[in-house]
Amino acid sequence: MTNKKIYTLDELIPKLDDLKKQGQTIVLTNGCFDLIHLGHIRYLREAKAQGNILVVAINSDQSVYQLKGPGRPLIDEKERAQIISSFEFVDFVTIFDDLTVENILRQLKPHIHAKGSDYTKETVPEKETAKAIKAQIAITGGPKVRSTSEIIDEIRQRFKDQANDKDKNNNQASKK
Repeated sequence: MTNKKIYTLDELIPKLDDLKKQGQTIVLTNGCFDLIHLGHIRYLREAKAQGNILVVAINSDQSVYQLKGPGRPLIDEKERAQIISSFEFVDFVTIFDDLTVENILRQLKPHIHAKGSDYTKETVPEKETAKAIKAQIAITGGPKVRSTSEIIDEIRQRFKDQANDKDKNNNQASKK
């Protein structure tokens, strides 16, 4: 891939191995990042604060569709990777097809696996994999404010309300 922060998993493994040898603490986090909002920024910033190097694994278009359903993702995986890679606190980005990040954890063996505050250490889907590779689990991002799905629903409702208002105004105007 062309962006200097975006790598395939195979490209990323030796880079992180070298950084580990230099004593760097690697943090891995993941998500769909379909529509960036403040909760994502808090989550990623706090994840970065857990170590030296932040790797963000982004769900592929296929896995977002499987996780979120029809109409998702809104933004394709390459654009989402470019957006996430533009943040100064993100060091590396990779895209993955699976529904969980277990395979990435096994291959990259980060020191810390960061998840958002919609999880607890007990509910992290990859907790057993993290334990097996001796990665700590960190919950970052503070209290969950809203999700992308909630924002999308709010946008839909606003457009529906505007359309209804427009129809109502048109009906009133035609009666005059």
